[in-house]
Amino acid sequence: MASAYNLKIIACNGVFFDGDCESLIFPGTDGQIEIMNHHETMTGVIEIGEIKYKTPDQEWHRAVISDGLLTVYKDGSVKLIVYSCEKPENIDTFRAQEALERAQEQLRQKQSIQEYHISTANMARAMARLKGAGKSPNL
Repeated sequence: MASAYNLKIIACNGVFFDGDCESLIFPGTDGQIEIMNHHETMTGVIEIGEIKYKTPDQEWHRAVISDGLLTVYKDGSVKLIVYSCEKPENIDTFRAQEALERAQEQLRQKQSIQEYHISTANMARAMARLKGAGKSPNL
């Protein structure tokens, strides 16, 4: 049996999860990364997508997150700080589809580099929310 560590997931609207965890899988810049107990201390970037974490009751939980930062501390605890985090069943797929369509329309418009990056981030977030909710985006 794997031993647990404290995982804290913080989003702009509050603490999403704070409890024991045996495994965390998150999207990093180089693909999926797994954090288990006794992981080396580190700070890394989290990409927009879906995370999975396993609690000591052996149940896997899923959440759709925006980009953010992850830190593994010397005491073994792990903290994720993200802009948004939501359970797939709480995603409003109608709003997510509208956000995707808005971002796609903005990308068709002439815009500055900064506006382009904002639009692509909005599109990635909307697509991740739709995928996490089990609805494939209309591309």
